[in-house]
Amino acid sequence: MTKKLIWAAVAAAGLVATSAHAGTLEDVKARGVLNCGVNVGLAGFGAPDANGNWTGFDVSFCRAVAAAVLGDPTKVKFVPTTGETRFTSLASGEVDMLARNSTWTYKRENDLKLTFVAPNYYDGQGFMVPKSLGVSSAKELEGATICVQTGTTTELNLADYFKQHNMKYTPVSIKTDAEGKQQFLAGACDAYTTDASGLAALRATFEKPADYVILPEIISKEPLAPVVRKGDDQWASIVRWTVFALIEAEELGVTSKNIDEMSKMTDHPELARLLGTQDDLGGELGLDKEWAKRAIAAVGNYGEIFEANIGANTPIGLARGLNAQWNKGGLMYAMPFH
Repeated sequence: MTKKLIWAAVAAAGLVATSAHAGTLEDVKARGVLNCGVNVGLAGFGAPDANGNWTGFDVSFCRAVAAAVLGDPTKVKFVPTTGETRFTSLASGEVDMLARNSTWTYKRENDLKLTFVAPNYYDGQGFMVPKSLGVSSAKELEGATICVQTGTTTELNLADYFKQHNMKYTPVSIKTDAEGKQQFLAGACDAYTTDASGLAALRATFEKPADYVILPEIISKEPLAPVVRKGDDQWASIVRWTVFALIEAEELGVTSKNIDEMSKMTDHPELARLLGTQDDLGGELGLDKEWAKRAIAAVGNYGEIFEANIGANTPIGLARGLNAQWNKGGLMYAMPFH
């Protein structure tokens, strides 16, 4: 099936799903489980361990929504999706939300009838090569073979970049990170391209990560965000404000460890509203007063999630960069809770 036909199928499924799954909150409550579409396996972001337990940065957002809606962060069924299958899985109703490094774009939102709730990671596309290739810049990749995932924005960005710089390349199409890793390490391609965070995650799984270098060029904007179906505003608001709650908690100094103590600080209006001791913001979402408190207690604030899964002290080793709080030079910014 060509990419054009794939997009047409997803769009058609989306039109049906918009009306068929308008009551996602009711569906999730009745089922007692949140069906969350995740990556098939990306270290630090979403992958099962040897016992089948899913962990990672994106996985934490699934668990946060489950805690907010169902009162239990373990009430999640993780559905692995590839770059090609993720939007079809969402549009068809197989999953209630996606949390798997998906870029918010115009066409995805409007052609595929999707709602990207809020960026949870600001990224950009880069390139990784073996040190032995002797390349220090993407502009030196003239004539290179490059591994690239199908069904992603990465393909178009790659073509645009090489066209802009009047260079030629040969794409090596892959469907998953696991396949890409295998091909890249086997020498089937000179370079691997994807989001810079994905490159860091992939390199961390190599036997000798120091033998590979991520080139300095960032060739695109990749605002990664959880995704829901368009047409269910209530569900979109629940997922969006759960993301914002985790970001706001970090700004206000609320952590998974001090949340009970912070809940007693009724003299801080914004904090009181967030944690449910003042007003009833949850009621406007169809939830109770402590929905955000449960989400934060379950997975930690945004900073805790970042540092535990992909931060500087993990094998992934990512700096906060653009994903620092807005008052610390980054772009992470929750809408006001009032």
